[in-house]
Amino acid sequence: MAASSHQADPEAAAHPGADPEAVKRHRTLFRAVRRRRNPPLRRTDITVTDEAAVRRAVKAASLGNAMEWFDFGIYSYLAVTIGHVFFPSGNDTAQLLSSFATFAVSFLVRPVGGMVFGPMGDKLGRKKVLALTMILMAIGTFAIGLIPSYATIGFWAPVLLIFFRLVQGFSTGGEYGGASTFIAEYAPDKRRGFFGSFLEFGTLAGYVGAAGLVTILTTLLDDGAMEAWGWRIPFLVAGPLGLVGLYLRLRLDETPAFQKLEDQSYHSATEAASAVETSAKGDLAKIFREYWPTLILCIALVGAYNITDYMLLSYMPTYLTDEMGYDDTHGLVILIVTMLVLMLVINRVGVLSDRYGRKPLLMAGMIGFFVLSVPAFLLIKQGALVAVSAGMLMLGLSLVCLLGTMSATLPALFPTPVRYGSLSVGYNLSASLFGGTAPLVITALISVTGSDMMPAYYAMAAALVGIVAVACLKETAQQPLSGSPPSVESKEEAAELVEAQATLPKF
Repeated sequence: MAASSHQADPEAAAHPGADPEAVKRHRTLFRAVRRRRNPPLRRTDITVTDEAAVRRAVKAASLGNAMEWFDFGIYSYLAVTIGHVFFPSGNDTAQLLSSFATFAVSFLVRPVGGMVFGPMGDKLGRKKVLALTMILMAIGTFAIGLIPSYATIGFWAPVLLIFFRLVQGFSTGGEYGGASTFIAEYAPDKRRGFFGSFLEFGTLAGYVGAAGLVTILTTLLDDGAMEAWGWRIPFLVAGPLGLVGLYLRLRLDETPAFQKLEDQSYHSATEAASAVETSAKGDLAKIFREYWPTLILCIALVGAYNITDYMLLSYMPTYLTDEMGYDDTHGLVILIVTMLVLMLVINRVGVLSDRYGRKPLLMAGMIGFFVLSVPAFLLIKQGALVAVSAGMLMLGLSLVCLLGTMSATLPALFPTPVRYGSLSVGYNLSASLFGGTAPLVITALISVTGSDMMPAYYAMAAALVGIVAVACLKETAQQPLSGSPPSVESKEEAAELVEAQATLPKF
């Protein structure tokens, strides 16, 4: 009987390995030890978010993301024209492959950007690094608009194009990890999915802006004018856009989670000293040594998501033009309509992920791609406007389940002290291996096999990896970020949290 009463004793259960009799005799002492190990939440530990500040942070991060994808979108949608302007004339497929290879080049340097900017963001703060990535991105894009053509300066034209694509890729290495971390650390725990979805709303807005501008130009200008000077306009527009984004970002405060981390480091002399001594190299070694299982999960998730993303949003206009014989403008208009539909529903997906969890939404998107890719492409191959639109929408609704959820899911994988660095490394390694190469790989697969169903099979393979990754994922909806205190919307909610975990007095 005595043994069973000891087993039922909650204080003894809280100290596995301790002698139950000792726990019974020195209950107050053991209770003090337990409270020392797991101190109860104090009201001052909990972050009460400021709605206006959260919205400013979301706006600044999303606009930067929109600009980044505006820049990448322009390049994708002008791939054929850029091939003609910057590479020697001859085989059209060779020019297109050269253009997509240059598209992929910027992705090769993205992991390097992630490895430089990520640890820097964990050390210096999210805000400063996000301002720096914004400046570099604007310079890289604006400069591409000024490069003379191959006909004018020959060999140096593609060399300069590749150089400024590398500048773009390097800056992008610090962009997504920083922007998603920024929003996640500002947002209250129960609405992180909703606020995070605005980051990908920015992605879609950037693509729509790029596709819309290219469509207007190709409608107003003939091929000769487009190749002579028309293609430059979207790249030159990026300069002023970058200045607006930079202004918005510089007006923001640092995230509450990073401020709390800085305060802790400031109060701990040893931590402050070690923070000064550690280099980015040391931080990177720590990320790979201590967080490699989570890093692999992040790479798998991002790989599946990026292949499907780039296949639909970057490659499809080229597919409709080259494989289906569609006019350039028609393909872009169908894509713009698809993306506008996604923009209408993406924030609802974020809300659903807050309510029902990240995993169900992510799984729905991955299964959607696995099951619907072949039927969608069979519809697209019909060629009729209604069939092509229906096929694109099937793929788009699968993608929006990922887009609306991923920017709240990924930052929650890593703790605050290494969040920016770990996410930048994992995201960009995966994006460079799988995302940026998607148009090139699909074009090459179609060329080798002669099958125009290759994009569907490639998306299905990616989705299968994604299904496994989501199954291994831990649910993080409505939970505090790892290594950060809870974040709530009101003082009343904070008081409720403290009250809920306060132990009842024993009489």
